[in-house]
Amino acid sequence: MTDPVTPAVATRPAGIYRTKDTMHTRRFLLAGATSLLVSTPAWAAGRRRHPAAAAAAAPAPVIPSSPANSLIGPIDTIARWACIVDYTTGAVILEKAADERMPPSSLTKMMTAYVVFSMLRAGRLTLEQMLPVSEKAWRMQGSKMFVPLRGSVAVSDLIQGMVIQSGNDACIVLAEGIAGSEDQFVGMMNAQAAQLGMTNSHFLNATGWPMDGHYMSARDVATIAMHLIHDFPEYYHFFSEKSFTFNKISQENRNALVVRGVADGLKTGHTDAGGFGLCASAERGGNRVVMAINGLPSSNARANEGERLFEWSFVNFENATLIHNGAVVDNIPVWLGQSPTVPVVATRDVTLTLPHGWQNRVHVSMDYRSPVPAPVTAGQQLGELVIANTGLAEIRIPLVAGAAVPKLGLMGRATAVLGRKLGHG
Repeated sequence: MTDPVTPAVATRPAGIYRTKDTMHTRRFLLAGATSLLVSTPAWAAGRRRHPAAAAAAAPAPVIPSSPANSLIGPIDTIARWACIVDYTTGAVILEKAADERMPPSSLTKMMTAYVVFSMLRAGRLTLEQMLPVSEKAWRMQGSKMFVPLRGSVAVSDLIQGMVIQSGNDACIVLAEGIAGSEDQFVGMMNAQAAQLGMTNSHFLNATGWPMDGHYMSARDVATIAMHLIHDFPEYYHFFSEKSFTFNKISQENRNALVVRGVADGLKTGHTDAGGFGLCASAERGGNRVVMAINGLPSSNARANEGERLFEWSFVNFENATLIHNGAVVDNIPVWLGQSPTVPVVATRDVTLTLPHGWQNRVHVSMDYRSPVPAPVTAGQQLGELVIANTGLAEIRIPLVAGAAVPKLGLMGRATAVLGRKLGHG
């Protein structure tokens, strides 16, 4: 990482242009935002790379890679679909065919888990509750936790069987126990997906079993992962467990990045049509990244590519807080007020995910009408903070008055008007 260069405050005067009967001002605060930085996470400096993953005994077949898009240019990846997002800011670090519909396989189970967690939160289900095992669930093929026919299984065990062992049978037991049938449960899944803005997802089952018309996009996979982490932190630990034993059968977490200690959740999947997929989240130094990749040629390729892309994300990007909510940005003139200026403050934190060394490229300016006529009330919006040249869309943050400024009395106003006519104001 190169040391950021602290730019000087812009010396050119504010640009002024007339809008109807008022004067509109754009004040260029900085040609680069480094000197506005309030905090930059400690992990951003002096980071070391993780050791490479151990070589697989049987290497995955080599297939041509094609580039994904990122803020720092094209990045090759053998994933057919990919979306990597910073958890704190929601910035997309990398994407490749991220909105294309794809067979999601067992990545579907994250949506199943979301509905289950919602039922737990609502008190309509408990972790200790026992759910009956139907013949449909018992006969379910693919990955299994081996539920007993006509037995009962605790919800907590079913959740672990679903997210650690990727048990299709566990999903059916949960779906039938919550909604009465898998079809009814799928309706809940699709309604929840729509509510979360997952516009390229449609579910036909609770397991990810291949069916025409059952699909997700890589961006939607990342979206449900972000919501699982944010909305249900009390249940996220299920995704982090490295193994689970049920019915005297122990199975390792199918997410190799969790087993390796690279990630702390979430889920993997595989079908012939969709290839090998992975959704995982990792945190380093307080910074969290969520990754969704799919269409890889083998489980080893999935794990190795996932680890490589995590490393690339943490090495190349950092989060920088430009300003905190309530911080004074500047003081702007007030016309006929008891104070000649009023402080303006930001209405929220401004944190950006940027490539390392890009802080000095960020342009910060302030748009406001000048002068502001008194009286001014605290909290009154007076302008906008404009952040540009980040590689992302221009960001505009409302700026409000940090204090009240009453009008001058009659004598004070007369003096101010006379002073202006005499060229003193």
